[in-house]
Amino acid sequence: MLKVLQRIIQEVNSARSLDAALATLVRRTRKAMQTDVCSFYLFDGERDALVLMETIGLRTQAVGQVALPVGEGLVGTVARREEPLNLEDAQAHPSFRYFEATGEERYSSFLGVPIIHQRRMLGVLVVQQAERRRYDESDEAFLVTMGAQLAGVLAHALATGGLTCPAFPGVQATFIGVAASPGMAIGEAVVLSPPADLDSVPDLVPTDVEFEIARLKDAIARVREEIRAAGERLANRISAQELALFDVYQQMLGEAALSQEVEKRIREGQWAPGALADVVRRHVQYLERVDDDYLRERAADVRDLGRRVLAHLQEESPRLPEHYPQGAILIGDEISVALLGEVPRDRLGGLISVRGSSNSHVAIIARAMGIPLVSGMIDLPLPRLDGAPLVLDGHRGRVFVRPGPELVAHYQSQIDEEKALAALLEHEQDLPSVTPDGHAMTLMVNTGLTVDTVASLKTRIGGVGLYRTEVPFMITERFPGEQEQTRLYREQLESFAPLPVVMRTLDIGGDKDLPYFPIEEANPFLGWRGIRVTLDHPEVLMVQLRAMLRASQGLDNLELLLPMVTNVDEVDDTLKLIERAIIELGEEGVEVRRPRLGVMLEVPATLYQLRALAARVDFFSVGSNDLTQYLLAVDRNNPRVADLYDSCHPAVLSALHRLAAESSELNVPTSVCGELAGDPAGALLLMGMGFRVLSMNGPNLPRVRAAIRRVSREAAAELVEQTLALDTPAEVRAHLASRMQAWQLAHLLPPRD
Repeated sequence: MLKVLQRIIQEVNSARSLDAALATLVRRTRKAMQTDVCSFYLFDGERDALVLMETIGLRTQAVGQVALPVGEGLVGTVARREEPLNLEDAQAHPSFRYFEATGEERYSSFLGVPIIHQRRMLGVLVVQQAERRRYDESDEAFLVTMGAQLAGVLAHALATGGLTCPAFPGVQATFIGVAASPGMAIGEAVVLSPPADLDSVPDLVPTDVEFEIARLKDAIARVREEIRAAGERLANRISAQELALFDVYQQMLGEAALSQEVEKRIREGQWAPGALADVVRRHVQYLERVDDDYLRERAADVRDLGRRVLAHLQEESPRLPEHYPQGAILIGDEISVALLGEVPRDRLGGLISVRGSSNSHVAIIARAMGIPLVSGMIDLPLPRLDGAPLVLDGHRGRVFVRPGPELVAHYQSQIDEEKALAALLEHEQDLPSVTPDGHAMTLMVNTGLTVDTVASLKTRIGGVGLYRTEVPFMITERFPGEQEQTRLYREQLESFAPLPVVMRTLDIGGDKDLPYFPIEEANPFLGWRGIRVTLDHPEVLMVQLRAMLRASQGLDNLELLLPMVTNVDEVDDTLKLIERAIIELGEEGVEVRRPRLGVMLEVPATLYQLRALAARVDFFSVGSNDLTQYLLAVDRNNPRVADLYDSCHPAVLSALHRLAAESSELNVPTSVCGELAGDPAGALLLMGMGFRVLSMNGPNLPRVRAAIRRVSREAAAELVEQTLALDTPAEVRAHLASRMQAWQLAHLLPPRD
């Protein structure tokens, strides 16, 4: 049964259109289950009904005509309950409804399963039989698997405009991901294809067909030469039988095989990479369906050859377009920080990342730049989206493909409202962050980009609460040298002097990789990251410490911060390196003062070592993002569990409350530099707990300042007391929204449904 299932799935995926996919699905499913009828009903959200889209066994005239309201009839019951329904005598069920148009009165048994994609009802898949039959567990499991497969196909069809049915005029596709950076954007999709990924090559019409053919032939010739050279190198090390495989590869690349087919596809109106991807995918799908084991194994060979040719084609095809449309929305499998630096900011409207989450590194940078981002869009069909009109909602984590005029107008009005609010709040940004009862709060910024992005805020902030030194490391091709780092750090320190600048030592690992220093681990967030990496590589840390100290000469506004501290030993070892760096610089004639040293409280273990840490450092900085992740055991880059990540979880708030009280007892200044600090409601909670310093992304400053200036310290403390009595994150969020509404501050919160 498993082989049958795989074959059906392959055929469905290889179908050239949605109609063909549905027809294949119902035909092959009916045959596999040896039943009389197989039908598919598509959910129409506007009418809240299920429309018969494809059938074999019922009257074909009913396709597109029969519509069942959700909850009505057996099919409607499956959709309402969102679970399978298995009946031996369908007509005896109280929900049974007869539809004359379908001709299903003669069928007794019924098995229906819902088609659900990302918690969204898409339709119902049904099989029926004339005589009474109790479909067994294997039948039900088979159909459920078919339904799961169909969900992806439907989602792709919706996104690409492939869903063309009279019952659904002007349907738009909606994809739900992870809200990673707030804001909204309306613009055109620009798909970034990763290197040598056949499934991610966008469709483009060639401007010069002969040029495309010429570079295809050149790429194939280069791959043939690579294979010939590889065969010669291995000639004395492998058997003649194995060596013969290289001849097979050469034949596959021959004029009469791959090259000829791809050339034909180019002349039909596809550029070389897209034509290659189409042909290779078709060959692979065919080979994977055949019964012969030897031929099925050749599918991997064809795919590998296709990737090799594509890699050469992409050497001549820039991954980034030369010209970006206004308000371009970049879409990629994984968008890097380096990539953001290559796109003109004035043309960038938003970002969509297939991988990642709301707290991945690119999300942090996007928030710092004020760019809306939706992540975790696993099922987004990249190749068919290039140039498509989009609406991106970074507040709710939604992407609308080919939106209708009403939706565009709705979002345009929301974008205009946000701009108006920003202009309104601008008038009080030079005023102090003091509560109505005279309690002063220090607001600082997080940065890691160029000075220009935040230097204009100097008069409005108390300094830089977090400078992410890893960002310069991520946009280079090697570890930057001491002089290079000194120049970067000096620029930061001078721009904000005499205000303090808290520089975090290199924090890589987890979701922050360096292209020239990859870290491959099964559990990266529980592995080699932060201070663990740099202490294992003191040569890297010493260069950075020397550069930071050298840059601080004469300014004395440098403060050092250690990430991912778990043990006090790590602090002791770093202190020794700092002292050594100061001595070395002194010997070179560079006299510097020992900077204030702090640790990031982001690992739960540190919450129970505050007294020991307080004896060694000058301040604490709470990394609420990582602390939330570790307290809740949620991989923040996993879209499957991203909705479990919530910094307003009662456990997180209780931990922060206790932390604020204990650090106050120890008389150690403590700031919060996670995303919670940049949320107006979250900032009020932190203020009520006793935190005095909040560090956030620049775009968050106006809303947080406005909230602080309108709520007393006493009211914030009362809010904390009320919130800590609640049991769930949903209750906390609802209570915060209610209180903000009562204080007439609801407009400071991001828009919600």
